[in-house]
Amino acid sequence: MIEHDVVIVGAGLAGMRCALEVCKELDVAVLTKVYPSRSHSGAAQGGIAASLGNSEPDSWEEHMYDTVKGGDFLNDQDAVEEYVKAAPRIIYELEHMGCVFSRTPEGKIAQRSFGGHSKPRACFSADRTGHAILHALHEQLMKNSKSVKIYNEWYMHSLVVDGDRCNGVIVSNIQTGEVEVIRAKAVVFCTGGYGRVFKITSNAFASTADGVMAAFEVGIPLEDPEFVQFHPSGLYRQGILFSEAARGEGAYLLNDKGERFMETYAPSRMELAPRDIVARAEQSEMDAGRGINGENCIHLDLRHLGETRIMERLPQIRQLAIDFLGIDCVTDPLPIQPTAHYSMGGIPVDKEGHVVIDADQTKMQGFFAAGECSCVSVHGGNRLGTNSLLEAVVFGERAGKSVLEYARGKDYGNVNEGQEKARVLEKFEDIFQRVGSESYNQIREEMKEIMMSHCGVFRDEEKLKVCIETLKGLQDRFKKGKVTDKGKLFNTEIYEIMELGNMLSMAEIITAAALYRQESRGGHFRTDFPKRDDEKFLHHSLVYDSPDGFVIKTKPVVITKYQPAERTY
Repeated sequence: MIEHDVVIVGAGLAGMRCALEVCKELDVAVLTKVYPSRSHSGAAQGGIAASLGNSEPDSWEEHMYDTVKGGDFLNDQDAVEEYVKAAPRIIYELEHMGCVFSRTPEGKIAQRSFGGHSKPRACFSADRTGHAILHALHEQLMKNSKSVKIYNEWYMHSLVVDGDRCNGVIVSNIQTGEVEVIRAKAVVFCTGGYGRVFKITSNAFASTADGVMAAFEVGIPLEDPEFVQFHPSGLYRQGILFSEAARGEGAYLLNDKGERFMETYAPSRMELAPRDIVARAEQSEMDAGRGINGENCIHLDLRHLGETRIMERLPQIRQLAIDFLGIDCVTDPLPIQPTAHYSMGGIPVDKEGHVVIDADQTKMQGFFAAGECSCVSVHGGNRLGTNSLLEAVVFGERAGKSVLEYARGKDYGNVNEGQEKARVLEKFEDIFQRVGSESYNQIREEMKEIMMSHCGVFRDEEKLKVCIETLKGLQDRFKKGKVTDKGKLFNTEIYEIMELGNMLSMAEIITAAALYRQESRGGHFRTDFPKRDDEKFLHHSLVYDSPDGFVIKTKPVVITKYQPAERTY
């Protein structure tokens, strides 16, 4: 059995920032499926929000209001307030850690406009902001290597739980296939989102719901899983992200007629409306037959910005378009479509990162979470661009402080190593012993297709019910799959099968919660219930497992400063 004071699962921004806090006093393990610098945080391009006021006067109050309005008033406002107040300090700390931000002519940190924000408050490093922050934090982590051990390419299977306390995780070394138990005084999940359940997605291959499903399996509910954000500018048919920074710099969205159609949907903000509004506008244009050449895409037009500005502010976008499409955005518009991007819901946590198990905020001892896998609900029903990097760093730090306080002087809990290992080894054996002929790749593709078509930008009761029945059928077929590799060494097939099992379960949870919420709010839009219904649905959803299927309970939204109002742009 391996022992560490604290084990952090996930090495993106939230995980590494948490580790930097905990390693000041305690022995820390960071467990990751991929090398830290390949974490999905590095894919965030456009910026990280803070009310620095370097471009024009700004305040945390304005940042807070924009965030709450952008989230369609489902945000917990006490958490939002603390989060936006922390933002300026976080930016300067990142700068001191070595993150290189783009600058104004006066030498200040440059800030650009972003959808839903009333002021330019996106601090950026060209269009590689997540990459820049990720590498800065990784360097800091390497400086603390004496108190931090990174387990690269290890897979987390499940939590070790004794009553109301979490005592560790069961893991396996992907290289050797060996199953191990890591006993810890506290566990932190920073495992990211679950966007790979959709066909068109900007999410990394590692975003397969491992963390949220491990929590769900031990009785922890998932909060607001129906709220999935579709980013307006994913590469047509592939989902590779073209950053919102393009629209922040002044790019246009054009339909097949060459019209800037956002004038119809959000006349005051145009292309810089919140993402949910822009994604629905794009889909509406395409559904009306105004997609480019009749296809399911529209144009992102940067030509008027000029080569100099594009190369200064958006070099990665230009290169991606050349590499994947053979199109140079300096001379030609880019075909884009809405792409599954971000999970607003996840494991319920309080403002300090403690995982909670009910509406009364009852804590599970020794278990914490931060980043996209968690739901502290600073984003509500729809996240504003640049707020996710901020969330990862702010709540990664806060979770780290909470873990440090909790684990300091704590004894290890009881762990039956043999029993815990046997549980996971049985999972392996079950898969290896299957004699069916079903293709796991086919099952995965059918799941992605049905989620995209029936639980995507637009939803309704009929589609959602078909989606659930289809997913149940896929789950039955999953049990009859055929395994080709039964070895232990670098058997990536077996881990992909386990990930698929997690995604199938997660997809059904998303769909069930979407069916329950009979209103439209933020990233969740029901064509059969097209209005927001504060009377019936101004609350968070909590989805629990039970022998008879999912049980959905509710949790009040924390409202402090801003009462729900009509959301117009």
